[in-house]
Amino acid sequence: MADQDAQDKKHPASPRKLQKAREQGQVVRSRDLGHFASIAVGGAVLVLAAPLASSWLQQGLANALRFDGRALQNPAFMLERLSELTGSMLWLVLPLGALLTLVAVAVAVVSGGWNWTFKPLLPKFHMLNPLSGIGRLFSKQQLIDTLKACGLALVLGGIGALYLRSHLGDFAALIGMPLPAAAANASQVVLGGLTLLVIALAAFAALDVPLQRHLHAERLKMSHQELKQEHKELEGNQEVKGKMKARMREMTKRRMLAAVPKADLVVMNPTHYAVALKYEDGKMGAPRVIAKGADLLALKIRDLAKDAKVPVLQAPVLARALYAHTKLDHEIPAALFAAVAQVLVYVYQLRNALAGRGPQPGDLPELPVPAELDPHNKPVPDMEVFE
Repeated sequence: MADQDAQDKKHPASPRKLQKAREQGQVVRSRDLGHFASIAVGGAVLVLAAPLASSWLQQGLANALRFDGRALQNPAFMLERLSELTGSMLWLVLPLGALLTLVAVAVAVVSGGWNWTFKPLLPKFHMLNPLSGIGRLFSKQQLIDTLKACGLALVLGGIGALYLRSHLGDFAALIGMPLPAAAANASQVVLGGLTLLVIALAAFAALDVPLQRHLHAERLKMSHQELKQEHKELEGNQEVKGKMKARMREMTKRRMLAAVPKADLVVMNPTHYAVALKYEDGKMGAPRVIAKGADLLALKIRDLAKDAKVPVLQAPVLARALYAHTKLDHEIPAALFAAVAQVLVYVYQLRNALAGRGPQPGDLPELPVPAELDPHNKPVPDMEVFE
């Protein structure tokens, strides 16, 4: 199953997985780039500081070899001299070490970016399993690292051997030179060999940086199942979300039906659409939709309205326009103000007539509903005429 899952990992890592990998300390790192930078910077510093360091070392060596007969009378003199020499060497080594540390940090930031985490330092007890350890020994990453290390060792060893063989006479001639001249010539010869080694390391670093980025992307590839699982974690389980939406729709439906008896009128398209409207003068800027539905829900709204003695008017065009262009608990659009106003006036006249306070109104007049608001009013496409 694990092999099958590994074979299915063909999709690039998502931003979330890349972020989680960074939090766990998994970033692109090139050892060859670090080796090249450290040796190049260290060699450059030694070359630039060679005159000062040479005179300082000569002075230190002269002081160390100076014999003082009084030292025999003071047993603690040797310890004091050793402490002096140690302190002097630290003044040379510590700045160079600090500089190389900064170079290593800078190379790490350049190759993989700044990443501060303590997770790589935590114990990983699953790594103690010998079976998984054998698997890691023969992994693709380990094989590439081994071949690369062997190739680097062969190249550097070959360059060093050829360089020493071609300059063997120069090294032999140092024996007959005075110490200052021998040191100067030796430094020149060593600098030439170091330059060749730095060039070789630069070539390996130029190859290793894109290789490590490719291997890092390969390690973090995701399968289709992992992408689905991550999508569920980010967006939530679709089945659960579907149930929640259905429950919310049911609650909205119940609340909407409970508001129907409070409506002023219900506009219907005989059986397909029903929209319940309410208007309170002084509290509302325009009539508000408190319930609407289609098909069976429209019939349910109609029955509740009749039971509550709410007027139900048959106005198909207006009902379709209201259903298509209004939202629940929102005011009607301005384009339908005139049509709804006529309907409300008709309802008020009808109520007054039933209460004996006015004449019976006639038929409902034709309502001024804009044609573009009627969803059934589809424009007829222009027909091309062929002669």
